[in-house]
Amino acid sequence: MNKFFYAKLAATNIRKNARVYVPYLLTCIFTVAAFYMIYALSLNPGIDDMTFGGGSLRVCLGLGVWVVSLFAYIFIFYTNSFLMKRRKKEIGLFNVLGMGKGHLSRMIFYETVYIALISLSVGLGFGIILDKAAFLVLAKLMTQEVPLGFYVSMDAIRNTLLIFGILFLLIFLNSLRQIHLTNPIELLRGGQTGEKEPKARWLLALIGVALLGSGYWLAISITNPVQAFMLFFVAVILVILGTYCLFTAGSIAILKILRKNKRFYYQARHFISISGMIYRMKQNAVGLANICVLSTMVLVMISSTFSMYIGMEDMIAKTYPRDFEVRVRCDSSVLGESLEKVVGEILEEEGVTAQDVLSYTYLNTYSQKINGVYEIAPEKLSGMTTSDYYTFTFITLDEYNRLMGTSKALNDGEILLYVGQNSYQGNDFPLGEKKFTIKEKVSAFPENGASAATISTKYGVVVKDFDALMEIEKMQHWPIQADEEYYPDIECTYGFNLDTNEQTEAAVNEKLLYSFEQIRDEAAKSGSNITMLSTNWIQEQRNMMMGIVGGLLFVGVFLGALFIMATILIIYYKQISEGYDDKERFQIMEKVGMDQREIRRTIRSQVLTVFFLPLMMAGVHTAFAFPMISRILVGMALQNTQLYIICTVISFLIFGVLYGLIYSLTVRIYYKIVS
Repeated sequence: MNKFFYAKLAATNIRKNARVYVPYLLTCIFTVAAFYMIYALSLNPGIDDMTFGGGSLRVCLGLGVWVVSLFAYIFIFYTNSFLMKRRKKEIGLFNVLGMGKGHLSRMIFYETVYIALISLSVGLGFGIILDKAAFLVLAKLMTQEVPLGFYVSMDAIRNTLLIFGILFLLIFLNSLRQIHLTNPIELLRGGQTGEKEPKARWLLALIGVALLGSGYWLAISITNPVQAFMLFFVAVILVILGTYCLFTAGSIAILKILRKNKRFYYQARHFISISGMIYRMKQNAVGLANICVLSTMVLVMISSTFSMYIGMEDMIAKTYPRDFEVRVRCDSSVLGESLEKVVGEILEEEGVTAQDVLSYTYLNTYSQKINGVYEIAPEKLSGMTTSDYYTFTFITLDEYNRLMGTSKALNDGEILLYVGQNSYQGNDFPLGEKKFTIKEKVSAFPENGASAATISTKYGVVVKDFDALMEIEKMQHWPIQADEEYYPDIECTYGFNLDTNEQTEAAVNEKLLYSFEQIRDEAAKSGSNITMLSTNWIQEQRNMMMGIVGGLLFVGVFLGALFIMATILIIYYKQISEGYDDKERFQIMEKVGMDQREIRRTIRSQVLTVFFLPLMMAGVHTAFAFPMISRILVGMALQNTQLYIICTVISFLIFGVLYGLIYSLTVRIYYKIVS
C-alpha cells in the first residue's frame, strides 16, 4: 500500500466533509489567533511605555490569557464531539470494508495533523497581523499615544504552539478512544444514534430548581458590596449547575406534559417537533444549556464593562472630588493650617491659586457587624463572608459644622449619622465596646475620596470632638507594646481645583510629591506629627483608572466575541446534527401526505421552540444578576445604576437581533438538510 495512502485519504475526508469540517477549522483558527493576540498584548513592551495605567492593563490582559486558554480546551473539545458524531458512520464503513482500527487510527492521525497545522499556521498569521490593530484599539480606549513599530512576541508564539499542540494531541487520543471502544456496527449507526426516550427525572428537576433558586436568592438578597463581590462566583456556579439540571430534567417534564395535551400535541407541527425533542432531549438539553450560559456571560460582561467605561467620569468624580488632593496622616486637629500654608507656597511659585478648597480631618475605619456590634479591632474581625462589611468615615462636630454651614450640637456619647443611599435601623450605634446614641440622621456629609472606591457599605459619622475621634482611632489598632512607636491613622485632607493648563498642574503635582519634609517641619511648629503623605492628581488618577477600565472593557469585548462565536457554532452544529437525524423522519412524513408548506411550518416551530428558550433564560439570568452586579459596581464608586440598566437593555437588544439573524440562517440550513 502506498505510504501516502492514509495522508491522501485524510485530506479527501476533510474535503468531502467540508460542511462539518470548515466551521470547526475556522473555530480552531479563530481561537488560536485570539489566544496569540491576548498573550502577545499582555507581553507587549509598548504597555510599559504608556504614560499611566500600564501595570493595571497588564493584569487585566493576564487574566484574559487564562480565560481564553480554558475556553479553548473546553470549547474545541466540545465542537470536536459534534464532528466525530457525524463521522462515525463513515469510519464504521471503512472498518466494515476491511480497514482495521490501527489503519483508522493512522487516518485520524493525519486528519488531526492537517487540522492542527492549518489552525496553528493560519491562526498565528492572523493573530500576528491583528495584534497591532488590537493594540491600537487598546491605546485608543486608554487615550494613549500609539508607539511606532510592529511587535511579534516569540514567547507568545512558543506558548501558543505548546498549548494548542497539547490540545490537538488530547483530541487525537480521545478520537482513538472512541474508535477502539466501539464496535463497527455501533460506528455505522453512530451518526444516527439518538437518545432513548428519557424519563421525567423529577428529583433532578427539583435539584435544578433549588440550585437556581439559591443562586437567584444570593443575587437579590445580598446588600453588602463586599459580600456581593465575594459570593458572586458562588452564585454563578449555582446558576450554571441549576441551568444544566433544569434543561436536562425540567425540559423533558414540560415536553411530556405537552404531549399529554392531546389537542395541542396532535397537530402536525407540534407532533413532530415535540416527539423529536423528547426522543433526543438529553443531547438537546446540554447544547441548549451551553447556549444559555454563554449568552448570559456575553450579556453580563458587555453590559458591566461598558457601564464602567461610560461611567468612568462619575467614578472619578466620587473618588477624587477635587483636581488635587493632599493627604497626611497625623495626630493633631490643627494640621490643616500647616498643610494649607505649604501648599499655598507651592501654588504661589507656579503662579496659580487654589479654588474650591476642601480641607478637614477625618478617620476611615474598616468594620464588620458581628453579633449586632460594629467591630473595628483587627483581632475581632472574622474575615467570614457571612458578616456585613462597612467603611465608616468619622469627623468631629466642629469640622462638620464648618464644612456644611450648620450649628448642630452633641453631648458625650452622641453622634450624627449619614447613611447616604443605604439604610440604618434603630437609634443606637454599637461600636466595639462603646455604644453611641444617634441624635440625628443627617442628609449630607463632606465628600471623602479615600472611602469612595472601597467595596463595602459606607456610613459617615460625626463625633463630639477630637478626643472622641482619637479614642475610636485607638480601638482599631492591634495591642500596642510598650516599646512600639504609635502611629495614628487619622488623616488630614486638603483638596483644591486649579484653573490652569495640564503642564502647570504636572509641575504642581511634582512639587507636592516631594513636600513631605516641608510639611512635617511646618506641622512640628504647631506640635503636630505627620507619618505619611500622599498626593492625588485627578489627571494622573484618570489615566490609571483608564488602564483598569479600558483593559476590562477590551477583555470583556474580546471574550464576548469569543463566546458569541462559540454560541453560533454550537447552534450550527446542533442544527446540522438534528437535521441529519430528522431527515428520514420528514421524508416518511412527506410520503404519508405532509406537503412542503407543512414541513416548513413544523421546522420553524421546532427550531423556534428550541432556539429562543436559551435566550429567554439568559434574559432571566441577567435580570437576577443585575442587583448583585450593580452593588459590586456601586462598591467600585459607579453609583449611576440607571446607566447600568440602559447598558444592560441595549446589550440584550443587540444580542437579541444577532441571535435572530442566527435563527434565520439556522432554519434555512436545517430545512435544506431535511428536504
